[in-house]
Amino acid sequence: MAGQTTPYYNPTAKPAAAVSTHLLRKNNVVLTCLVFFLCTSFYILGSRQPRATTSSTVTSLHTTTVNCAVNSTAAATASDQHKDLDFTTHHSAATEDGFTAKTYPPCSADFSEYTPCQHQQRSLKFSRDRLIYRERHCPEKNELLKCRIPAPYGYKNPFKWPMSRDLAWYANVPHKDLTVEKAVQNWIRFEGDRFRFPGGGTMFPNGADAYIDDIGKLINLTDGSIRTAIDTGCGVASWGAYLLSRNIIAISFAPRDTHEAQVQFALERGVPALIGVIASKRLPYPSRAFDMAHCSRCLIPWGQYDGVYLIEVDRVLRPGGYWILSGPPINWQKHWKGWERTEDDLNEEQTQIEKVAKSLCWKKVVQKGDLAIWQKPINHLNCKMDPKFTQTPPFCPVQNPDSAWYTNIETCLTQLPEVSSNEEVAGGAIANWPKRLDMVPPRVTSGSIEGVTPDVFQQDVTLWKKRISYYKTVNNQLGQPGRYRNLLDMNAYLGGFAASLVEDPLWVMNIVPVEAKADTLGAIYERGLIGTYQSWCEAMSTYPRTYDLIHADSVFTLYKDRCGMEDMMLEMDRILRPEGSVIIRDDVDLLVKVKRIAEGLNWESQIVDHEDGPLVREKLLFAVKLYWTAPAAADSD
Repeated sequence: MAGQTTPYYNPTAKPAAAVSTHLLRKNNVVLTCLVFFLCTSFYILGSRQPRATTSSTVTSLHTTTVNCAVNSTAAATASDQHKDLDFTTHHSAATEDGFTAKTYPPCSADFSEYTPCQHQQRSLKFSRDRLIYRERHCPEKNELLKCRIPAPYGYKNPFKWPMSRDLAWYANVPHKDLTVEKAVQNWIRFEGDRFRFPGGGTMFPNGADAYIDDIGKLINLTDGSIRTAIDTGCGVASWGAYLLSRNIIAISFAPRDTHEAQVQFALERGVPALIGVIASKRLPYPSRAFDMAHCSRCLIPWGQYDGVYLIEVDRVLRPGGYWILSGPPINWQKHWKGWERTEDDLNEEQTQIEKVAKSLCWKKVVQKGDLAIWQKPINHLNCKMDPKFTQTPPFCPVQNPDSAWYTNIETCLTQLPEVSSNEEVAGGAIANWPKRLDMVPPRVTSGSIEGVTPDVFQQDVTLWKKRISYYKTVNNQLGQPGRYRNLLDMNAYLGGFAASLVEDPLWVMNIVPVEAKADTLGAIYERGLIGTYQSWCEAMSTYPRTYDLIHADSVFTLYKDRCGMEDMMLEMDRILRPEGSVIIRDDVDLLVKVKRIAEGLNWESQIVDHEDGPLVREKLLFAVKLYWTAPAAADSD
């Protein structure tokens, strides 16, 4: 509920100067006589006035008193410490700035899996070269839907983690194609009203757990030095799902392609994932973000196009990070017949990959069985000094290595920050997990983020612990393990919201809006958290019903006069699960408008006071999306 009203502070009156006893006695008689004379005079004058005048005077005084009381709203508020604020009276959104509330109808059931920026019909207008047609291509403003995306008929709340890792309801993702196409590879099985995920993959039919154990025999996965990972071409994200038990969190991505709903299955399992493809644009992550990158038969032509895709992996890998490859062409001597390719073709492909990796200054750590692992150097000092590393690819000219929103991939090597010795980690060393979570990120200590100092960071850590504690008093389900699994923070800043929930069985996708004043996503990754860039003037690269809870801190203030509030909220509704929750903190005037739209979206909502009390203009809106689905399909006969 709303916080208690803090009583106003009433300073005591300033003491009068001391007066001597002698002086008081001397003036006492004079003062008494003067007061008696004045009182008598005024009484005589008053008694001689007409009765009507007296009545008029009394009436006038009474009227003045009432007007004064009406205008003294602050005093009235102070006297009633427990009364909830009434926003309706003083903030009438229906007429303010021409804003009118409306009801948003359900979309057709055909839109139940609508992904606006990865719409298959729109994608056909773009080039198939380098899979450009699989990239983000968002609708124009006049194409935006003004209706609510329905859940499929029969939709159920997903299984709770960790059960969701292995099970998902068929009604939620009604696609059986992968159960047939990937049956031999043990990706997914259909069992009655649900799917089961045995944990298999194309290159690990015996299960992701055993596959990760094999990786763990080659590099250390247990000491906390590897915390963040990226899985390119993830399938149903079993690799990322089984890494979580090892305190490693992976972002899994794959395009919306012929393997229909693979990312949707990953999200239904409670595993971090996004729709995405490595093509002509940079991946939407900052430089030096991931401790480990992985490709298991992801079918990305790593050696082609002058090695541009490995160059992009190099950009997002942390200094000293690992790239793991399994599947073609690794161990082609054993598998070439099964892959239905020639020995010469596979040998040439591996030769190309080895050549590109060497040009990036990577060191091949090991190749054993079906696994090959390379490591990125901790700095570029030796690369600059060695002539054979300075030609192809060249170092990129001065640029922002973190710029990654519709930024073209370049065939040049992103240069690491300067160092003074071979042993120094470029950009600064970070602690092993979990110590890195609350340590000041190197990007902050170096002063590379505008307006963010170590003191500001520490204050943010404290602030979010306080805020999360307050959130849990308003929404007690936030404190119940398992109620929420997939969370989204629409304006994450330094990741304080996610960091304060890290002990709970959930994960948070931290968004740093591209319109934000400071780019803090790199610091979020240095804390061992995950996230992506996003403009909320466009749809997110994810399926409907991705998140159990959405948190939005000052998002509508940030986007005021940039894009439409209703379009942003329709997108929130699209990616929020039925019976999912929303927490929005913003200026009270904006929140009243938000609440009107929320009512039109069939959300139940309540505005409550800021954690510091009702005198703060910023308020919080807590909302729940009510359960509803598309109607049952009509009988075919």
